[in-house]
Formats: sequence, C-alpha cells, structure tokens
Amino acid sequence: MRLLLFLSLQLYALDQLTKQLVLRFINPFDARNVIPDFFTLVNITNNGAAFGTFKGNNTFFVGISIVALVVVTVLLVRPHRADPWRDLSLALLLAGILGNLTDRLLYGHVIDFLLFNLHVRYADPWPAFNVADSCISIAVVLFIIHSFREHKSAG
Repeated sequence: MRLLLFLSLQLYALDQLTKQLVLRFINPFDARNVIPDFFTLVNITNNGAAFGTFKGNNTFFVGISIVALVVVTVLLVRPHRADPWRDLSLALLLAGILGNLTDRLLYGHVIDFLLFNLHVRYADPWPAFNVADSCISIAVVLFIIHSFREHKSAG
C-alpha cells in the first residue's frame, strides 16, 4: 500500500514539476520542437475535459474530480485481497486526478504541454496532454486488461 501511495505521490510531483517548468520556460504563443515534425513542447490551457471537450465547465470538473478522488482513495485504502493490477491502476488514477485537480484549483484550467504529430487522419496532431493525463490513460488501459484477465480466469 505504501509503495502505491509513494508511486502516486511521485507521479503527482512529476506532473506538477513539469507543468511549472512549462509555465516558466515556454510562452503560450511559442513552441519548442524536440523532434521536428513529431514531438513539440507547448503551453496550452485546457478548461474542458479530454481533447478539450466540454470547455468552460471547470467548476463541474472540480466537483467530479473530488468525487473521483474520494472513491479512488477509499478503494485503495480499504482492505481487499492482493490484486497488483487493480492497485497499480488505482495508484495511477489517483496521481492523474490529483495532478489535473490541482491545476483546476490553482489556475482554473489544466496545463497541457506534450504535443505529438502522429501523421494519421484525425490525429494530426494528437491533442496536447500532460503527465496526469498519461497516468489516467495508462490506468484505464490497465483496468481494461485486468477486466479481461478476470473474466478469462472466471470462465
């Protein structure tokens, strides 16, 4: 349990550190090409949800984030049988929720800065994201894999 909370706190700290560096060193009207025509560091504000949808609903997303934070924390700390996939997923989810919730409370929006151009239709470029978004996305993938593993072992 402590390892998972340690992981969550480290990823949360990484998220906040990278966002502070972006705010300090990257102007919102500039971009830093890291790998030309593929990867760029940007300073983009997102006051919506994933991919910038539902813009202008920061208060709603703060509320949803707080509810999610409570649910994930309860699931992590309550006694249960050892399940590393579930616990790792929840730890990543906790870090992601904390990172984006902190942005919403401090700035009224989320700071996104990783921009990839995948050169594929409808993802040219892929919407900018951050470390917290990555944690949430990886957590969802782990939950899906875990659910298939659970379903297969039950059947």
